[in-house]
Amino acid sequence: MSTLIPIVVLIIVFLLIAVRKIGNVNFRIWQVMLLGAAAVLVTGAITPEDALASINLDVMLFLFFMFAIGEALAESGYLYHLSFRLFSRAESVRHLLILILIGGGVLSALLMNDTLAVVGTPLMLYFARRHGISPKLLLLALAFAVTTGSVASPIGNPQNLLIALSGGVANPFITFPLYLAVPTAISLLLAYGFLARAFPGELNATTPLVHREEAIRDPTLAALARLSLILLVLLIGVKVVAVMLVPAFDIRLTWIAVVAAIPVLVGSRRRFEILRRIDWPTLAFFAGLFVLMASVWQTGFFQPLIEGSSLDLTAVPAIVGISVIVSQFVSNVPFVALSLPVLSHLGTSTVGMMALAAGSTIAGNMLILGAASNVIIIQGAEKGGETLTFGEFARIGIPLTIAQTVVYVLFLSLFPA
Repeated sequence: MSTLIPIVVLIIVFLLIAVRKIGNVNFRIWQVMLLGAAAVLVTGAITPEDALASINLDVMLFLFFMFAIGEALAESGYLYHLSFRLFSRAESVRHLLILILIGGGVLSALLMNDTLAVVGTPLMLYFARRHGISPKLLLLALAFAVTTGSVASPIGNPQNLLIALSGGVANPFITFPLYLAVPTAISLLLAYGFLARAFPGELNATTPLVHREEAIRDPTLAALARLSLILLVLLIGVKVVAVMLVPAFDIRLTWIAVVAAIPVLVGSRRRFEILRRIDWPTLAFFAGLFVLMASVWQTGFFQPLIEGSSLDLTAVPAIVGISVIVSQFVSNVPFVALSLPVLSHLGTSTVGMMALAAGSTIAGNMLILGAASNVIIIQGAEKGGETLTFGEFARIGIPLTIAQTVVYVLFLSLFPA
């Protein structure tokens, strides 16, 4: 019975995230996840030692320092000042949506999707209020853009990085785009099509967008935030070059975030205000997520389903399909961590590893819990007074993910196994 407790808790967590309400009590996503983690701890389904060990410190630190940079960008006004330069050419909602999908997709491949989720959410809320656009449309566009765009890069998301480092992929900065850039571009077009169909009134609006350059509210903090942003981009560029030229030399993303945040946290007199305003609920969500998912893995419930399957687990359709489905229940990073030794043991080829990257990543477009970036976006939106419900996300996310899955399977099947 004890082995079933984490599975039961996981189901209840999914249901609570879907309804967000019991009687007159409203729940936020982070509260539900913390309750789930507390439940498996109290029932003994996972030991305190294992729970503590399950929390990925690299992810927590990366998000903490990125939140600090994002908060400084927003509070200083520099984020909105910069957005004028990037998006002022958008004359309509349709044009703005295209720029968000393309810009978010490309940048997520370079800066990691969680980074774009952090800095992009307040920007989407700003656009929604400035132009009278549905915030749900823009938040969904950001979510689909950063998830889909991150597929084609070994540093686009944590699971791709894991595959690049542990999946036996030669020249990952060449291999990932070679196999995945074209279907990713098609998938971004599909995201536009599904969003346009779901929000026809917004995209058919004839009133042109009027952009206004926002004044920087705190020039000193803006200068420091700008320096942090420059450091972030430069260090990621150095990491890309270093991996290509000296594969053994690794600059961890955590340390990149730490160094990039130094100007804001050391140089600003508002450092304590920034620390208070960091998105602590999202950090709490991730801590709870790691604990709950670790307890689920320890039950051994999913492993036999994967390893004992009658399917050819080295075939592209099987890898993509299983990745999309199982990632909804145990999150894509732990799923990839489990799958890599299994696929390596089966002698999976490079195209199989690319199928694992594609499936585990686009799984994030299906449901809210399919990607960490989704949670970051929704938590940030709720902090700003907006939200996306489980149903609103799934209504577009499920058919979009099915369509994108078909695209990746068909394209990757063109390559020899």
